[in-house]
Amino acid sequence: MKSLLRAIWLLLMLGLSSLAPGAEGVQSYWPQAQSLFPEAQDLGPLEGTPPSAPVLGANGVLGYVVLTNDVLRIPGYSGKPINVLVGMDTQGTIRGIRVVQHQEPILLVGFTEKDLRNFTDQYAGKKVTDQVRVGGRPAPGQPVIDAMTGATITVMVINRVVNEAVRKVALARGLINKHTGGLQPLNSEPIWRETWRSRGVDIAVLAVGLLVLVLILLFQDSLARHPTLLTRLRRAYLLYTVFFIGLYGMAQLSIVNVLTFVQSLLRDFKWESFLIDPMMFLLWSFVAVVLLLWGRGVYCGWLCPFGALQELLFQLAQRLRIPQWDPPQVVHERLWAIKYIVLIALFGLSLQSMGEAERYAEIEPFKTVFSLHLMRDAGFVVYALALLVVGLFIRKAYCRYLCPLGAALTFPGRFRIFDWLRRRRECGRPCQICARECEVQAIRPTGEIIDNECHYCLDCQVTYWNRHVCPPLVEKHRKRALRERLSSDGEH
Repeated sequence: MKSLLRAIWLLLMLGLSSLAPGAEGVQSYWPQAQSLFPEAQDLGPLEGTPPSAPVLGANGVLGYVVLTNDVLRIPGYSGKPINVLVGMDTQGTIRGIRVVQHQEPILLVGFTEKDLRNFTDQYAGKKVTDQVRVGGRPAPGQPVIDAMTGATITVMVINRVVNEAVRKVALARGLINKHTGGLQPLNSEPIWRETWRSRGVDIAVLAVGLLVLVLILLFQDSLARHPTLLTRLRRAYLLYTVFFIGLYGMAQLSIVNVLTFVQSLLRDFKWESFLIDPMMFLLWSFVAVVLLLWGRGVYCGWLCPFGALQELLFQLAQRLRIPQWDPPQVVHERLWAIKYIVLIALFGLSLQSMGEAERYAEIEPFKTVFSLHLMRDAGFVVYALALLVVGLFIRKAYCRYLCPLGAALTFPGRFRIFDWLRRRRECGRPCQICARECEVQAIRPTGEIIDNECHYCLDCQVTYWNRHVCPPLVEKHRKRALRERLSSDGEH
């Protein structure tokens, strides 16, 4: 009996040890460790707090390696921590780092191994006493490295965990001591606060832009009575969306954000995962509100950088007299289904593997255009440009037929509280002016606005208030003019 209990106890201890931090071991990352220490022959056992492994050479210990997940776990853009192998020699110099485990969308499909290596190689030669910073001006004990364009948040997370791991292991292994002079204190505030503070100006400009949009929506009836003003205001806002929100802020919302949010709700929801990018957080918060008040169309028609880019290019094509085409209504309504099929497929993939879902989410050209500014492999660039070219002939073709994000937004948009778009009983019976003019064919021949497909351009509202175009107003104006003429003739 005692032997049986002893055997059970031993198995239990072995099981628990396998769950200990780093127990899978730096041993499994021996190739990466050897790339940092070419002269290494083996790795010693994990020891210390935090656990690190000595790198062994022919003449003894060459240095130490540590996995950052054993020191500090900060959720990246994906909501999951980024695990980095860090190596430092016995002289207190960082040999380099290797990203060994992550689920960051931008690293999975946005960058090559060479791009990532160019970034990580910047740590080689830095001192364990340094506090490495991303961007800005270097200072004593604070060397600066360059970020990867389009992956700023991911880079900041990597840098924070590397700084923390290097310092703690160096202290634990006696490479430095707590009383070393010039030793820079590490930044310990939550990383999302750091990003919000560093982007204060961007946040202010975005907040002003969103406020302007709210005012446009609240006073849409008044603006619709002044079509020239509304047209110029809308075009200016689309330019703001493309250049500030898209190209500069790289805050194009994506179906990946939706899938990540759903996964977070099903597993381990943490606000920090979404607060880490202030531009995206503010945009999503705003979209959540306007979905309930105005529906999906406000985002798709005003705040989507790729949608705005398509619309501006289409308007340019009109000026250049490029022939344009609208699919027949029966074909158009069947093409709608494609984006919902894409959405269902991506959602199904995400339940099994977010990594796979993120790869197939490249049906969205957003990352290619706005995060990476077309600096990608030729296939991605050709695909994005092809969609834009098609959009010169068929207005916002991608938005109408392929966009899984637009499809996803239709579901919460069904809970819209108010109906702001005005209609008359004559709309569609017999008047077809708005249906013919609708830029995305979101008005049925019977006159109803299809809320799930409306992009809230307000063209139909301009017609609604135009007494020279809207037939009921034309008729009303004609009768009033006739009465005034008869009254005037009677007086004479």
